[in-house]
Formats: sequence, structure tokens, C-alpha cells
Amino acid sequence: MKRKLLFGSFGSAIALMVMASPTLAQDEDPGAAIEAVQATLDNVFVLIAAVLVIFMQVGFALVEAGQTRSKNVANIMMKNMMDFCAGVLAFFAVGYGIAYGGDGNSFFGLGNWFLMDTSAYEGTGLTPQVDFVFQVAFAATAATIVSGAMAERTKFASYFVYSLFITAIIYPVVVHWFWGGGWLAEMDTPFIDFAGSTIVHGVGGWAALMGAWILGPRIGRY
Repeated sequence: MKRKLLFGSFGSAIALMVMASPTLAQDEDPGAAIEAVQATLDNVFVLIAAVLVIFMQVGFALVEAGQTRSKNVANIMMKNMMDFCAGVLAFFAVGYGIAYGGDGNSFFGLGNWFLMDTSAYEGTGLTPQVDFVFQVAFAATAATIVSGAMAERTKFASYFVYSLFITAIIYPVVVHWFWGGGWLAEMDTPFIDFAGSTIVHGVGGWAALMGAWILGPRIGRY
């Protein structure tokens, strides 16, 4: 019953968005109307996919809470929520511009700070808001991977600074190399990472390895 209600809600939302499009008026060109419907469906699909990726934060938080001592559960849960909140702000202000800014070079993007350049989205079929939500979901995922590796050994303020740094600079630079048209995408045989297994999990995994190596083991945990 709950599943039927969920799918029914999604279907109703999509139908309302399609029917609400002003380009579906009778006096409009049929081709333009079809393109408008396609763009609407693309945005709905990508937004739903972004929400599902964001729910990975919940999974990471629960896994890490199960791997820490009871006295530190509240701390690790708060860190998972905080790195998402801080990451969204950092990626919005700086990170997105470094990843997809068109004024940089093959290693470092520049421009479109605070998503001010709406012309960058022309021809993509996605609205700036939907594209940002989708991209920031992966940025936050890369950031939160590290919290489990450094659990019970990191102060809250230090982890907050790390969250800002990885979502504002480290992750966006790597994204620019791949998805932003950087040097790896410009190779004769370009590196392809369709779903982000290298970009997202690779960056998070290497950062987690460095953090765990610097901090050392959890004394008394095992």
C-alpha cells in the first residue's frame, strides 16, 4: 500500500508539472511542446536521482553509528549532517565554479561563482537549480565518506574545516579534470567515469586513507 502511494505521488507530481507547462497551449508549435515536456521530464528524473543520492548520507550515518561506541554516536551523526550542510554552502559559493567554470584551464576551473552565470546551462536541458542539486549530492557524498575513517578521533571544529575544504577545492578540482572538460577529458583516449566511481568514491577514499594514516588507529576500540 505504501509503495503504491509513493509511486502514485511521483506520477501525480510529474503529470502536474507536465500539464502546468505553458508551452502546451494549443497555439504553440507541437515540436516546441514536445521539447518542453522532454525537458520537464529530464529535470524531474534528475531531481529524483539527486534525492536518492542524498539519502546515501543517511546510510553512511547509520553505518558509522554502528561502528562507533555509544558515547560517540551523537557526535558521528552530527558530523554527517554538518558535512552536508557545510558542503552545500561551500560548493555553491566556490566549488561549482571550480568544477565547471569556463574561464579556467585544463586543471582548474574559474567562473560562475554562486551560480550567477545562467548562460552556462543553455543547451543542457537542465535548470541551474536541478543541476546544482544533482552535483552537490555527489560532492557531499565524497565528503562524508571520510567521517567513518576518522571516527572517534577528530574534533568537531577540525572536521568542519575539512568539510569546507574538500567540497570547496579538492573535490571540485578533480571533477573539473573529468566532467568539467579538463585534461583527462581532453586526452586522445579520454578517461570516462559515467557514474562517479572514481571521482566521488576515489576522492573520498583517498582522503579517508590520508586522514586515518595521520590520526592512527582507534586505541581501545578493537
